[in-house]
Amino acid sequence: MREPISYFGTESFPNRMDPELMTYDVNDFSTDVIERSKTVPVLVDFWAEWCGPCRVLGPVLERLAGKSGGRWELAKVNSDIHQEIARQYGVRGIPNVKLFIDGKVADEFTGALPERAVEQWLEKALPSPHRKSLAEANELLARGDQDGARTLLEDVLAKEGENHTARALLARILLFSDPQRAIDLVAPIEEDSDQFQLAESVRTIASVSQKAQHPASLPESPVKAAYLEAAALVQARDFDQAVEKYIEIVRGNREYDDDGARRTVVAIFKLMGDEDPVTVKHRRSFSSALFA
Repeated sequence: MREPISYFGTESFPNRMDPELMTYDVNDFSTDVIERSKTVPVLVDFWAEWCGPCRVLGPVLERLAGKSGGRWELAKVNSDIHQEIARQYGVRGIPNVKLFIDGKVADEFTGALPERAVEQWLEKALPSPHRKSLAEANELLARGDQDGARTLLEDVLAKEGENHTARALLARILLFSDPQRAIDLVAPIEEDSDQFQLAESVRTIASVSQKAQHPASLPESPVKAAYLEAAALVQARDFDQAVEKYIEIVRGNREYDDDGARRTVVAIFKLMGDEDPVTVKHRRSFSSALFA
């Protein structure tokens, strides 16, 4: 791990208002923060000597950087000396901490948070160290190579078991071959996760499969037979016909099975994606049925 980048004193800036030196510093920031963040996340602490909360937060960030194992790096920018950089990145109050990833601000906070609060913020804000493997898995899924994607995702989870993206993507792959494991994989994914919608889709469709196998669990209704037929079509992965059936049920008895037809169509659309032919084909008629 590199030593933290530090823009503290005036040794390198004998005349703080010298425009050439300020321009040089912007170039240095570009190299050490912007370019560096394309390799490893860089946490930038905008601070000033007169700022009491800055003196509290600074050592916290330095301790966490020392414990990060190289997962991210720390840079400190004195906002009084480097006013141009502070203005460029919208620093209005200090301490202001910004996380740079791939050259851009990915997240930030203002104020002197307790150490545990900073740790929790970092846990959510930092990307997975396996994000390249996750991106490759997504590409493989887009090409229809589920076996290749599954291998990558299993490897990510072996190293980072709580990775929500890996859990949700693997659950999507296993949804029909091993629905119980799919449910178990998404169990920890709650509303505060960016994978919550996909996790909900997995849970909804897994529930549909279970109901198709246990029709007695469903209440009696004139739409029950059509509902079971739609569930069987989902199990067979005939999403086109399944969505058509569910739209009919939404028009006939939307409340059946706790709004189950609507929830399942939403889950299928999320699972397949906005550009999938099934989603494109049925989106308008589904919306029409909802507001009929």
